[in-house]
Formats: sequence, C-alpha cells, structure tokens
Amino acid sequence: MEVVETIEAVREQVTAARRKGRKIGLVPTMGAFHRGHISLIERAVKDCDFVVVSIFVNPTQFGPGEDFEKYPRSFDADLEICRETGVDLVFAPGTEQMYQTENLTWVNVEKLTDTLCGQFRPQHFRGVTTVCAKLFNIVQPDIAFFGQKDAQQAIVIKRMVADLNMPLKIIVCPTVREPDGLALSSRNQYLTEQQRKDATLIYKSLQECEKMIRAGITDTQKIVTQMRSILNQAPSIKIEYVGIVDAETLQHLDHITGKILAAVAVRIGPARLIDNILVDVSER
Repeated sequence: MEVVETIEAVREQVTAARRKGRKIGLVPTMGAFHRGHISLIERAVKDCDFVVVSIFVNPTQFGPGEDFEKYPRSFDADLEICRETGVDLVFAPGTEQMYQTENLTWVNVEKLTDTLCGQFRPQHFRGVTTVCAKLFNIVQPDIAFFGQKDAQQAIVIKRMVADLNMPLKIIVCPTVREPDGLALSSRNQYLTEQQRKDATLIYKSLQECEKMIRAGITDTQKIVTQMRSILNQAPSIKIEYVGIVDAETLQHLDHITGKILAAVAVRIGPARLIDNILVDVSER
C-alpha cells in the first residue's frame, strides 16, 4: 500500500493501474474510521481491482462554529485499517494541496440541498460537492462508494455526477449500526455514556416511522409527531429536524406515497447526529 500527499503522485499511481486494465475504486473519507468506513472499503476491494481511499478533513463543508478543529483525527489507525483491508493507495492531502489558492469555483446542486440538512447548514453541500468533484477529477475512479447514513449527501452527489456527465458510478452502501441500532458515526465519540444511551432514540423514532407506515398510516404530520415524542423522551436531545421526504426529489410530503426517506438530525451535547431510513410503500 502506498500513501501519497500530492495530486501528481495520485495521478501517476492511478494511471499505472489503469494501463494494466484495473478497475479503479474510490472511497472518499474524512478519516476517524469505524466499521461503517470499513464496510465501504471492503465493498470497494470486492468490486474493484485498485482501491484508493482519500483521507481529508475538508474545511469548506464546515460552517462557522462547527467542529472542524476538533473533528476526530486518527491517521495512523486509519492507515492500519487500510493496510488490513487491502487498500492499494491512500491519498492524504493537506488543505494547501486541495485548495492551492483562494477557491473561486464551486459546484452547487440546487433544490436537493434546500431541505433537511441544507436548511441548517447552508454552505455544507457546496463544500461537499466541490471537494468530491475535485477528488473525482484527481482520481478519475470507475466507481465511488458512499454510505446510506449520509443519504442526502449521496443523493446530491449522484445528481451532480449525472448532471455533469462524470464518467463514474456511485454506489451507496447500507448504514452500519451498533447492536442497539445507533448508526456508526465518527462524532459518536463526543458523547458521554448517558448521551450515548439517549442517542439510541434516534433509530427508535425511525423504526416507529416505518411501523406506522407499514400499518397503513399515510399522514406524515401524524408520523412526525410520534417520532418527535420518542426523541423528546431524552432531555439531552435537541431536535434539529424530523423530515419525511420523497426519496428522489427530497421534497417534503404531506402524505406517504412511493419511496420515502425519513430523516432525523439532532444535537446531543457537542455532537450533531443524523440518521435515516428508506421505506417503499409499494412493497406493502
């Protein structure tokens, strides 16, 4: 496994692999790996012949007052995981490598970024799409791998790739959870023991949503009210949003129809946690 810090070095390695006819996979990350990241890497190793993992805490997707400075960083441990899982190349650039001068060019995906997290983090997705576009241009993968936990991000990136005719496929892998249902997140380590217990209510609220939908309830306000009541059982949980949206357009729905995305964002102590589920009523 090679570890490189420059765009030139990545391109040299990938070009050499492509000359050998290898399928290139990319797993873009901000490091601080957990089993969710590992599942993405394992899928990339399974599906591709040459796997690149990027580790870059991207400053442009953090807003003022967010946790850029204290975001978990565990570079040496991350490298060991990459070695163990069969990664071929780790790209670990510094900020000056990814943003060599003042960035004047940004990628904006409209409409899909207006709801859910986009309402509360107005510059977040601009930073995400721009850095992903940069990584796609640098690595030029055949496939890039993302997690379902960041559902809105995955949907936005898929649309960017489609709209800009980027020659790669986006694969979205299932959310990886603890036995009690809590979605794995690098930010979970911010939580105290009690806050960690309280955080299990996030997935419980989503399970209740699916249960109500499967029972034939179509009024989204009724479902959201019940989800909020579950979250409100813990005083440490401050709800940012509870939303039920169309799984393709991300527009809010008054009534359940087709395939929906139920999504939650909360703050627990210093952590902002998100989670979601997909429910297709046509499967009833």
